[in-house]
Amino acid sequence: MGKIKNKSKPLQALIAALFAVLLACTPAIAMADMVGIDVSGWQDANVTCTASYDFAVVKVSQGVGFENSSWRTQAKCVTDRGKSLGLYHYAGGNNAEAEADYFVGRARDYIGRAVLVLDWESYQNAQWGNSDWVRRFVQRVHTLTGVWPMVYTSAGYLNQLPSDVRANCGLWVAQYASNAPTGYQSRPWNYAIYGEAMRQYSGTGVVNTWSPIDLNLFRGEAWQW
Repeated sequence: MGKIKNKSKPLQALIAALFAVLLACTPAIAMADMVGIDVSGWQDANVTCTASYDFAVVKVSQGVGFENSSWRTQAKCVTDRGKSLGLYHYAGGNNAEAEADYFVGRARDYIGRAVLVLDWESYQNAQWGNSDWVRRFVQRVHTLTGVWPMVYTSAGYLNQLPSDVRANCGLWVAQYASNAPTGYQSRPWNYAIYGEAMRQYSGTGVVNTWSPIDLNLFRGEAWQW
C-alpha cells in the first residue's frame, strides 16, 4: 500500500498542474440579467439622467400624430451615460405600415444603437385583437431598418401575437405579482416562464427618488442587448 501511494504522488501533482493551467486559460463567464426602466412623457425629461438603471426604454411615438416631446432628451441621457437604450412606439390602430413609418422616421438616428419596440395594448388602440396588424407593423419596421423590433404586451394577451412574430421578435411581457411599491427584483414572480426576453414586473417601482416607475428585467447582458 505504501508503494502504490508513493507512486501516485507524481501523477496527482501532474493532474493538479494541468487543472490549474486549464482554469487559467478558461475565461470567466458571468451571466447577469440587466435591470431597467421604461419611461414616457408622463415622466420628467431628466428621469433617465438621474435614475439608476442598466437600460431604459423610452416612448417615442403613438399612432401617426403623437410624439413624446421629451423623448430625445430622455434617450440622449441614456446614451450619454453609456447605458443600453430602447425606443418604443405605442400602437394606435391606424394603418400598420403608416404607424411603422411614423415611428422609424423619428427614431432613425438611433437605428443600430437602440432596441426598437412595439407596445401592443388595448387602450386607445382601434386594432386591439387584430394579430395581423402586429405582423404588418413589425414586418414594415424590419423592411425599413433591417432589424426586428421587440413586442411588448401583457401575459394574458400573448395569444394575440402570431407565431411568426414570436419567432422573429423578442418578447417583452408584462405581469405583476401585486401593485405594491418595490425596488428592483432579481427574480420577479413567474419570471421567464413565457420564454420572454424581457419582463416588466412592476408599474409602481421605486428607483432613487423616482416613483412610481415601471421596472423591468432583461434576460441577458449589455452585449446581447
